Formats: sequence, C-alpha cells, structure tokens
Amino acid sequence: MVGPAAKREAVAHLRGVLEMSERRASSLVAADRKMIRYRSRRPADTELRARLRELANQRRRFGYRRLYILLRDEGEPSGINRIYRLYREEGLAVRKRRSRRKAVGTRAPILVEANQTPAGHSISSTTSLPAVAVCASSTSSMT
Repeated sequence: MVGPAAKREAVAHLRGVLEMSERRASSLVAADRKMIRYRSRRPADTELRARLRELANQRRRFGYRRLYILLRDEGEPSGINRIYRLYREEGLAVRKRRSRRKAVGTRAPILVEANQTPAGHSISSTTSLPAVAVCASSTSSMT
C-alpha cells in the first residue's frame, strides 16, 4: 500500500517529466486531487523534537510516558499522543540494559582427590548395595 506522500511525489513527477495534467496524473496514480493538493498546517516541532531527543539522551532508560511527564513538568502543553508520535518519528527507544560480562575462555574443572568426597554427599549413596538387594529379592519371588 502506497501512502499519500508517495502518491503526491508520483503525480509531481508525472506532471514535471511527462508534462501531464494534474487530473490525468492523479487518475493514473489512483489518487484524489484533493489529496494531491493537500498541504499540512501542522507547525514545525523542531524545538520540541530537540528537547525530546535531549531528554532521551540524558535519561536513556525512560520511555515516552516518563519523558512526557518531564516535558509536562517543564510546561510543555503537548499531549501524550503527540509526544508518542514524535518519539517514534525520531526513532527513539528505551536502551536495552547491557548483559553482564561473561568469563572469557574455558574454565578448568575443580578436581577432587580420590580419598575425598564432595561436600554433602555420603559414601553410602555412591554404593550400589541397595540396588543389588532389590534385584536379588525380585528374582527370588518370581521363582
């Protein structure tokens, strides 16, 4: 889907290069002539955009909602929807937190000597005597 701005450019190109009439060029592009002639009355937001970008660089972890509150406290009369639109148009986003640095290289395993057991483990848990007893009792009951 092509937006109105692209259609305006296409009509301007057809009129300039091919010397086509506005009516024919707009019908070729499938655009209404009122849309082609439309000029935005919205005032330039250069100061507000600059202040929003400045606050976003100072407070990197603040999203548009918290920046809106800061701007409102400074006396900016703009609403949250306008701040959100400018925030997106400026390409601002909350910066991601950096992950903690991981150890570089491979770690050497901790060697345990044969006479020592790791903490919390008893010697009886490593022997297989209970398993042998279970196997012996199950075979004697089946015969």
